[in-house]
Amino acid sequence: MEQVTLHGDGISATIVGQGAELVSLRNAEGLEFLWQAGPEWRRHSPVLFPIVGRLKGDQLRHRGQVYPLTQHGFARDKPFTWADTSPRSCTLVLTDDADTRARYPFPFRLAVTYALQPQQIDISFDITNTGGETLPASVGAHPAFNWPLQQGLAKTDYRLTFAQNEPAPIRQLKDGLVLTAPQPTPIEGRTLALSEQLFDADAVILDRPASSSVRYAAAHGPAIEVSWQGFKELGIWSKPGGAPFLCIEPWHGLASPVDFDGEFADKPGVMLIAPGEKRVLSYQVKLTST
Repeated sequence: MEQVTLHGDGISATIVGQGAELVSLRNAEGLEFLWQAGPEWRRHSPVLFPIVGRLKGDQLRHRGQVYPLTQHGFARDKPFTWADTSPRSCTLVLTDDADTRARYPFPFRLAVTYALQPQQIDISFDITNTGGETLPASVGAHPAFNWPLQQGLAKTDYRLTFAQNEPAPIRQLKDGLVLTAPQPTPIEGRTLALSEQLFDADAVILDRPASSSVRYAAAHGPAIEVSWQGFKELGIWSKPGGAPFLCIEPWHGLASPVDFDGEFADKPGVMLIAPGEKRVLSYQVKLTST
């Protein structure tokens, strides 16, 4: 089975088995909210696992061994197994194999579940340590939404409005790695004004957000609210130089600091999951009109 389309009250969603990726998200009127993988960026909403961002030198270090692991990990490029499907939900599963162990030497089970609520999709990541030693892992969401959401509006008509004030400094990247010094936040109170120039230096990273939800909207027209549980960081990204999408990315983990090349288990942001234990993280996307 290559893909499944779920239908709910005021919402439909299509998920493909390759990468367990959400590739379409529409409201009752058929309006597409999700970026459709154009030439600027060939993905829609990849699953980031077992890392978020880059490792220094694209190398994972574990007990004196070095393993090649490229940006955002391998889950987004692996075929998942369909574990469960119904008209409003589906679960896809990825487990370790010879290919993953050559890059990430740990047994694991990653289950991704999509479930529809009225005008909302719920997405959960269940990570189980199926091995006999501590499992170090990161996981992240990377949904790209159309920007603008409605024809006739400008990109600069849109803003992100957070549930809480966000005064903390942000983190930024250089060559894909996190700069040591925090940067002043572009968020004013609860509001982040959106423009292409915001992403000239790559992603805007909140490594300690006060909020657990954010609304993406213009003064009128369709809008999106993204909320999350269990994630510790939030990335906001569009392709530098301009592209018609905006990514709102709940993460647990982030790229390596520019000066870090130690053991993977010691990398900032990594979850440490005991043998036999499971970690569940989730986020929701609610479609609204204003």
